[in-house]
Amino acid sequence: MGTRAGGRRTGPKCIAIVGPFASGKTTLLEAILARTGAIPRQSPVSSGNTVSDHSPEARAHAMSVEATFATTDFMDEQITFVDCPGSIEFAFEAEPVLAACDLAVVVAEADEKKIPALQLIMRKLDDLAIPRILFLNKVDKAVAGVRETLKMLQPASTAPLLLRQIPVRKDGIVIGSIDLALERAYIYREYAESQLAEIPNDDKARELEARFSMLETLADHDDHLMEQLLEEIEPPKDAIFDDLSADLRAGAVTPVLIGTAEKGNGVLRLLKAIRHDAPDVEATRKRLGAPDGQTVVQVMKTIHTAHGGKLSVSRVLSGQLADAAELFLSNGDTAKVSGIYRMLGKDQSKLTSAKAGDTVALGKLDNVKTGQTLSSAKGGIRPLVTLEPPQPVFAFALRPKERKDEVKMSAAIQRLAEEDPSLSLRHNQDSAETVLSGHGEMHLRVVRERLEGKNQIPIEGHAPAVPYRETIRKSAQQRGRHKKQSGGHGQFGDVVIEIKPLPRGSGFQFSDTITGGVVPKTYIQSVETGIRDYLKTGPLGFPVVDVAVNLSDGSYHAVDSSDMAFQMAAKLAMKEGMAACSPVLLEPVMKVEIVTPSDATSKIIALIPQRRGQILGYDARPDWPGWDVVEATMPQAEIGDLIIELRSATAGVASYKATFDHMAELTGRLADEAMNANGKAA
Repeated sequence: MGTRAGGRRTGPKCIAIVGPFASGKTTLLEAILARTGAIPRQSPVSSGNTVSDHSPEARAHAMSVEATFATTDFMDEQITFVDCPGSIEFAFEAEPVLAACDLAVVVAEADEKKIPALQLIMRKLDDLAIPRILFLNKVDKAVAGVRETLKMLQPASTAPLLLRQIPVRKDGIVIGSIDLALERAYIYREYAESQLAEIPNDDKARELEARFSMLETLADHDDHLMEQLLEEIEPPKDAIFDDLSADLRAGAVTPVLIGTAEKGNGVLRLLKAIRHDAPDVEATRKRLGAPDGQTVVQVMKTIHTAHGGKLSVSRVLSGQLADAAELFLSNGDTAKVSGIYRMLGKDQSKLTSAKAGDTVALGKLDNVKTGQTLSSAKGGIRPLVTLEPPQPVFAFALRPKERKDEVKMSAAIQRLAEEDPSLSLRHNQDSAETVLSGHGEMHLRVVRERLEGKNQIPIEGHAPAVPYRETIRKSAQQRGRHKKQSGGHGQFGDVVIEIKPLPRGSGFQFSDTITGGVVPKTYIQSVETGIRDYLKTGPLGFPVVDVAVNLSDGSYHAVDSSDMAFQMAAKLAMKEGMAACSPVLLEPVMKVEIVTPSDATSKIIALIPQRRGQILGYDARPDWPGWDVVEATMPQAEIGDLIIELRSATAGVASYKATFDHMAELTGRLADEAMNANGKAA
């Protein structure tokens, strides 16, 4: 009997279901819940009635847009499954979820176009050291053989894909599977448990070959098994199962099971593999570095419900948790639990307590955020998870259609940002816009739909303003005199200024060469204030940069001169002088780094010049076989919807990072359009 794995791990488990968009994750969850009796029957995704489709946005777009939790019981053991969105735009939903899970079930299919998306998911699991099983879905529709499919999928996985089952076919149709460890055949029955059968004679040679290949891979990590294979000794089945469990938990292999979730085929074998092979919460606690001997809770998701208020879906990593318990955050703040709930999609059932391994929703932890760690230790413990959302790639400026909804909109966005930490909200001082940023057009479309639907706030949205600037090409000298006489004291300020262009990126410089006190020192600061105020909006309608102004001369009146009078004189001199300095518009140019599958690199390179970009070069992405990195510079005005075109060219997986590089002159039609959009004529 093998001893490497140390036996089956009992207790509540938490399993993430991940995979590329439309690979069948939600269908698999439905099949699992139906097979375990958590729901009366399996609903097709097209019906819009699945556990994961409880939000109007998910139903409207026929895709998961948030992580969905469902707890069920299988063979007297409790398992919580988390259906994670497959689209890259909602991928960040999985980050806090995966960290606290014991195992991931990766749902994939024989589709070469989805390999880059699968690779992104596998790399994330590598980064978090999450063991995984690959469920090869839709085998009834696959044209290629299973082993050919695995060869195609292998580049997406750093660990060997270990085939545990092969299909049984009749007249070219998959009717069942052969378990290579058990050496048993199972004939599928739709929405029911498969029927045990003898291995067909026609499949025995194929089964022996596939089984030996599985054992060879396991022998890479078990010297005793290697000796048995070399000596042609048949290893005992319990030792094989021990190796399968040990290598899965260590991340040395990724076992592959097959089935068709839509018909419930292969689901029971998957559940049994999870029950027997998956690590438990103790392994997850150690992986995260959580202390033992106290209650430790990791928050996986925040949900705002219509009637129950805020829920913090959390994994109890150690200890016991009772209702009304007081927990401590990492910063020392306290949080009191007000309700413990078991989750099944949008439905919850109340519990009196939770133990290590349980995944539950905790009520009304108002000051607790997704990704935070709670503890019974006074003062809290260090955070176990660090959430770092990727750089946003799409944005829009938004405002309510009615001003009375401004406060309501702000509060609603705050709740949405609690539920989705990858959202970014900022106020643009230059344009007075509220700008919402996210990870794609669909990502922000869903946010807008939630504002307008769930929160009943009609929204107006448009592309954010580009932060254009203006500068000058020539120097000029200009006098500005502000003189006004009325009853009592008048106003008098008189200045002569020299305006000069500066090298790009220099900003603004002010100096004075006043002699003889023609402008008292008291008012020199007033002149600078007036100039700076004018530079907020130059003759083209934008803030002015890269300009030097020197105060060289002027005059004052002992009674009528004042701080305000010299500010007005300075503004007048700037207004008249700038027009003679050949003002020119500047646009921000960004350095863009695009990551793309190699087979789409030529498409990406072709579209960059179409957006006035300049290619700096491209190379293979380090340690990412089949991916490239393309570097370019591109005007910020052209980047707004860039991600839509990138994703369209790469089956939804390309992304980019953009950083400011320099300001460049913009002339001609594009400059006129920018000024007209800003309400100014050239």
